Amino acid sequence: MKTRITQLFGIAHPIVQGGMHFVGFAELAAAVSNAGGLGVITGLTQKTPERLAREIARCRDLTDKPFGVNLTFLPTFASPPYPEYIDAIVEGGVRIVETAGRSPEPYMPQLKKAGVKVIHKCTSVRHSLKAQAIGCDAVSVDGFECGGHPGEDDVPNFILLPRAAEALDIPFVASGGMADGRSLVAALALGAEGINMGTRFIATQEAPVHANVKAAIVAASEFDTRLVMRPLRNTERVLDNAGVQALLAIEREKGAHTQIEDIRAFVGNVYPRVMVDGDMDAGAWSCGMVAGLIHDVPSVAELVARIMREAEAIVSQRLARLL
Repeated sequence: MKTRITQLFGIAHPIVQGGMHFVGFAELAAAVSNAGGLGVITGLTQKTPERLAREIARCRDLTDKPFGVNLTFLPTFASPPYPEYIDAIVEGGVRIVETAGRSPEPYMPQLKKAGVKVIHKCTSVRHSLKAQAIGCDAVSVDGFECGGHPGEDDVPNFILLPRAAEALDIPFVASGGMADGRSLVAALALGAEGINMGTRFIATQEAPVHANVKAAIVAASEFDTRLVMRPLRNTERVLDNAGVQALLAIEREKGAHTQIEDIRAFVGNVYPRVMVDGDMDAGAWSCGMVAGLIHDVPSVAELVARIMREAEAIVSQRLARLL
C-alpha cells in the first residue's frame, strides 16, 4: 500500500509507532520498522543525549530499515538540553523525528539543516497549519480519543481528520483510536495517509514493559480511561487506577486553583514504576480509549500483517461489493 507517508519515510506500510515514555526503546522501534512500519525511539526516556546515542546505535544493530526518534517539547520539571538531543539524533544517522507538545519551531533550523524529516503531533487544525507553515514535512493529527495529550478542544477524529484534509497540503497520519485494519481504512477514507498507533503497540510481545501493563490494556474497555490535568490545561488521557482516582479527587477539591505541586506525586516519575515495576496503581500513565479494541498481545510482525490483511480485505471485498 503506497501513500504519501510511505513515500516520505521510505516504509512499506502506512503505520507509525508513536513515541511513548518508557515504551519506545530500540527493541520495539526495530520490531515495527522490521515489520514495514515506522518505529520510533522515545528520546526523553533516555536521560541524557549520550544515552540516546547509545539507544540509536542499539536500534541500528536490530534493523536496517528507517526508524525515527520522538522529541516532546512539554512543560517539564527540568528543561532537557534539546539541541544536544538533536545532535545525538543527527550524528546517529536518524533522519526522521516525531515532535510533540510545544511547537518545534525554535529547533527547525537545526533539524532541517541536517536533512531531517519532521512529523509533528497536533490536536487541532490550527496547530497543524502552524506546523505546515514552519516547515514540518507531515503531521500526526490526534483526536480526542487518543492516549496522552489530546489538547483542549475535545474534537474526535471523525470530525478532525476530514477538517485536516480540507486544510492541509502536507500529508498527515491519524492518531487516536487506531488499532486494526478497520482503523486504517477509515483513516484513509477521511483523508489521512496512514495511522499512528501508541496504545496498540504497547500490547505486543516486543514492547519492553511489564506484563501487568499489557494485561491491564487487554482487560480495559473503552470506558476505562480518564482525563487528568484539565485544570492545568495540560489534559492527559490515562488508564484509570487508584492513583488516578486520588489525583482526580485533588482536582475536584481544588478546582481551578489546582497547581502541579498538588498532584506531582501522581504524575511525576510514574512511568518507571508502571512500565518497569508493574505497579498499576502508581499514578497517571497514558492510554487511549482504543484499549476497548485490544484483545490480545501478538508479536509486532503479526499485528502489522494482520492490519494490512484486514485493510486490504475491507477495500477489495466488503467495500467493492457495495458498489
